[in-house]
Amino acid sequence: MLTCRLILTVFLTLSLQPLRAEPLVVFAAASLKGPLDEIASAVDDVVISYDGSGAIARQVLHGAPADIVVLAHPKWMDVLQDAQAIRIDTRTDLLGNRLVLVRDDATAVALTTDGLQAALGEGRLAIGLTKAVPAGQYGRAALESLGLWDAVKDQLAEVTNVRAALALVARGEAPLGLVYASDAQIVPGIAVVAEIPAEAHEPIRYVTAATSDDPRSAAFLARLVGPDAQAIFAAAGFIPLTNQ
Repeated sequence: MLTCRLILTVFLTLSLQPLRAEPLVVFAAASLKGPLDEIASAVDDVVISYDGSGAIARQVLHGAPADIVVLAHPKWMDVLQDAQAIRIDTRTDLLGNRLVLVRDDATAVALTTDGLQAALGEGRLAIGLTKAVPAGQYGRAALESLGLWDAVKDQLAEVTNVRAALALVARGEAPLGLVYASDAQIVPGIAVVAEIPAEAHEPIRYVTAATSDDPRSAAFLARLVGPDAQAIFAAAGFIPLTNQ
């Protein structure tokens, strides 16, 4: 009898407790992982999934359950906007960035055909997919603008996100990588050996928007554009846009 009463008491106690809300789901560009994890750690029930921006856009278009997206190229957000997959009134330019060449030693690389070929040798230039990953799209545009595309187009190691490009250099599998300046800060022993001129490509813009009507989405977006979060992004090498 006592056991039955105990079971009944536990059942009634659990049934009277409010159901726990589903977590807020954020899909974000892989290059944001460090600072965005730090920002989200102060918020309850937030789950972040990282990937390349093109992959994220395709996932959302196919019904993936994101509440917020943070993409590294406005064009991918345009795709979602055209498909009415985001709340347009929440779309915000969040951050900027810069492109740099990195390697596992500090020997500078000249942004010339001879300079790149000497640095690459028989190896490959690690870069995000040049038709899908924003860092790869910006990178190809810069190489074309600088007259260097033909010198490297047959020696590319294209990968699914910019962090994967950085990893190839860190593991010694590629002698050079074209990545964001923010990425260059996160791996010890990786050195910036050339800075890509900003005028060689269109401005790098990280864009965010809500994809659902969950009221927590508005609160999280407000946090992202607030001074505390923007300071965290700046410390990680990004360029704040919302508080300039």
